[in-house]
Amino acid sequence: MDCLPRELVPEILSRLPIPSLVQSKSVCRAWRILIQDQEFVDKHFKRMIDNDPSFILQIIGNAIQNQLYFGDFSSHPNGGNVMITKKLTIPPLSNFHLVSSCNGLLCLRFTRPSFGLCIYNPFTRDYIELPKIITKNPASHHGSVLGFGLDPTTKKYKVVEVSYKGITCRTLPRRVAISSMRRPPLTAAYASSIESEVYILTVGSPTWRNLGRFPFHLMWQKSQVLVHDKLHWIYYPDTINATDLIMSFDLANEQFNEVPRPDFVSSDMRFHELVVLRGCLSAVSSDNEGLEIWVMKEYDVRESWVKEFSIGTYVPRILQPNDQCESWNNSRFYLPKRSIRVLCQLRSGGILLEYRNKALVIYDPHCRIFHDLQVTFAGISTYFRIVVHVASLNWIETT
Repeated sequence: MDCLPRELVPEILSRLPIPSLVQSKSVCRAWRILIQDQEFVDKHFKRMIDNDPSFILQIIGNAIQNQLYFGDFSSHPNGGNVMITKKLTIPPLSNFHLVSSCNGLLCLRFTRPSFGLCIYNPFTRDYIELPKIITKNPASHHGSVLGFGLDPTTKKYKVVEVSYKGITCRTLPRRVAISSMRRPPLTAAYASSIESEVYILTVGSPTWRNLGRFPFHLMWQKSQVLVHDKLHWIYYPDTINATDLIMSFDLANEQFNEVPRPDFVSSDMRFHELVVLRGCLSAVSSDNEGLEIWVMKEYDVRESWVKEFSIGTYVPRILQPNDQCESWNNSRFYLPKRSIRVLCQLRSGGILLEYRNKALVIYDPHCRIFHDLQVTFAGISTYFRIVVHVASLNWIETT
């Protein structure tokens, strides 16, 4: 490398995958300074966005669930049918779960010794614990929805928490508490009980700010949807007969706004998930025939919604019973659609799907076939939580 022109070194290094780039910091002092330079970090991140995404996985339902893995399959010689996982160093937290990812940074919620949040870069191993929300009556909060993103105007990261009051796990319908394909049966008593407060923290600030009350219920989702510098959720208005709608939160002006939804042909179709596909806001609906994915080609324009994909029923091999007395993939009711999650669209055009926190499948929309993806953790096949993650050396300036 000493024989190369100086201007070629950053071009070569900016094309390395993040694990190799981290190792390259140890080669010499000049490389370490270059790789830590923010201009280089931004350049590398932009290149990574153009590639197939990588993933952060957390084992769940296991004694070793406090463990994170980095997953990547785009460069595997077997044509992408195996996800390579690498065990990551975790922050010194006794119990946590993965919330979301933004610009290479993870938002983690920990529960011991008390509830809290932290921001963590799993490759630089930098982390910062966030201050706790101070409320007049913290015991009245029974649930919350979180969002994490970058304010494009100030270049500061922000965390949003919508905390619900007046409802408990007993009164909260299960279909609201977890991602669902149907709107919950909002009775008048339940609708009037929806009350929430919105808090926001600029990371680096010592205190959260209260943005006031929010009269809707946002649906909890496994992965946040950040498009056009806005966070997005499916929400239920405070009315009995309203349909599922889409709400955005602008990280710059800190305002909620309704996003126009696609006009479904069938009144039986309901959202059960929002997702980002190739930079576009997308909505997933389902019926007994499978999944439909609607893509908003031009942001905030109702007429730009297009039904881009129709995905039939499928049961991955790892979820099929050992005694296969029938064709399980012809059964419409064996695998509920709410247990299937759309993760992303690959450069090949394939759609990456997660089934029951256990299996990953690539759906080829051109050939209309499914490819099971092999995922193991040190030889162990287990349940996992997964978020799409563009790895980066980004970090947060707290001063």
